[in-house]
Amino acid sequence: MNQGRTSVAGGGRGGSAPAAARSPWLMLAIATAGFAVNFWAWALLSPLGPLFRTEGTLGSLSESDVALLVAVPVIVGSLGRIPVGALTDRFGGRVMFPLVSAATIIPILFIGTVGLRSYAGLLIGGFFLGIGGTAFAVGVPFVNAWFPPERRGLAIGVFGAGMGGTAISALTTVKLYGDAGHRAPFLLTALALAIYAGVAWLLLRDAPGRTKPAGSLLTRLVANAKLPISWQACILYAVAFGGYVAFSVYLPSYLKTAYDLSAADAANRMAGFVAVAVVMRPLGGWLSDKFGPVPVLACGYAVVVVAAAVAATTPLLEHLGTVAFLAMAAALGAGSGATFALVARVTDPSRVGGVTGLVGAAGGLGGFVPPLIMGYVYGRTESYGIGLALLSVTAALTLLLTLTIVRRTANTATHQAQRGATSEEPA
Repeated sequence: MNQGRTSVAGGGRGGSAPAAARSPWLMLAIATAGFAVNFWAWALLSPLGPLFRTEGTLGSLSESDVALLVAVPVIVGSLGRIPVGALTDRFGGRVMFPLVSAATIIPILFIGTVGLRSYAGLLIGGFFLGIGGTAFAVGVPFVNAWFPPERRGLAIGVFGAGMGGTAISALTTVKLYGDAGHRAPFLLTALALAIYAGVAWLLLRDAPGRTKPAGSLLTRLVANAKLPISWQACILYAVAFGGYVAFSVYLPSYLKTAYDLSAADAANRMAGFVAVAVVMRPLGGWLSDKFGPVPVLACGYAVVVVAAAVAATTPLLEHLGTVAFLAMAAALGAGSGATFALVARVTDPSRVGGVTGLVGAAGGLGGFVPPLIMGYVYGRTESYGIGLALLSVTAALTLLLTLTIVRRTANTATHQAQRGATSEEPA
C-alpha cells in the first residue's frame, strides 16, 4: 500500500521529461480530459437514436432497433476494458491513452461518411465505436499510481467525472446534426480525438516507481478474476455505473416516448442527469476517503431503491419525476466513485488495471442490458414501469450485498494493511 506514496516522489523514465517532474494533478487533468473526449465519442449515437427512428432515412425502425443501436457501442466498450486494463498494467497509460484515442477516430469517420446511409452501417460503425469506451480502464490505473492511498478515492473520482463527455454529446450532437449537416458532429469529435492523442503523447508520463506485472496477459486476467474484490466490485459497478450508462444512452428515447418531449428537449434533460452524476462522482470518492467506501455505497443504493420505485409510476415530469431522476443520478454518480475508491483501497497497485478492466466491463454491461429490457417491455406493454421496478429491486439486493459481504472484504483488507504497517515498524 506504500506504492502510491513512492510513485509521486521517485525517479522514473519516459519521454523527454522525468516523470518525477510532472505534477500528479496535471497528469490527472490530462487523463480526465482524455476520458471525457473518448466518452463524448462513445456516446455519439445515443442522442441521435430518436431522430433515426422518426426521420425515416434508415427505413422503419422500432423501439428495439434503436435500443440495440445505442447499446452496441456500450457492450463492445465494456468488454474491451478487460484486455485494455491488463494492457495498461503492462504498457502504462502514456502509451495506451493516445493509442485508444487514435483508434477511436477510425469508426467515427466511418459513421460520418458511410455508416449514416444504412442501419447496418450504423451497427458496424457503432461496434468499433466501442473502442472509445475502453479509455476508462486506461485512466484508473494510471491515476491510481500517481496518488497516495489517502487521496486515491478523490483522484479517481475526479477522473471519473470525465464521464461527463456524454453530456457534451447530448448537448451538441443533435444541434450539429440538424444545423451544420449530418457529418458535423462526427468530424468535430474526430478532430478533438486527434488533438488529444497528440497532446497525450507529448505530455503524459507514467508515475515513477510503477511496477509492471509479471506473467502473460491470460495468466494475469485469470488471477485478477479470482480475487474476491473483483466479482464484488463487478456487481456494485454494474448497478451504479451500469444504471448511469443505461439512463445516459436511453433517457432521450424514454423521455420522448413516455412524456412526448422533443428530441432536443429530451437530450437537454439527459444532459442534466449526466451533469448531476458527474458532479457526484468525485464527491463520492472524497466521501469514501473520509468515511470509507461502504457507507457511501450503502447510502447510494438506498436512494436508488426509492427513486426508481417512484419513477416506475411515471409521475409528472415537472415535479416528482424530475426529483426522482436527479436523485438517482446523484446516487449512481456517488456510487460509481465509491466503487473504485473501494478497489483502490483493497487491491495491489500492480493489479489495479486488470481489476479495473473487469469491473469496468461489468459496469458497461450493466448499462447494456437495461435499454434492451426497457425497449422489449415497452414494445409489449407500452409501459416503462416494469423496467424501473426491476431497477429498484436490483438496487435493494445490491444494498444487501454491500452491507454484508462487501463490508467484510473491506474490513479484512483494512486489518491486513494495519498488521502489515505494524510489522514493518522497527523494533
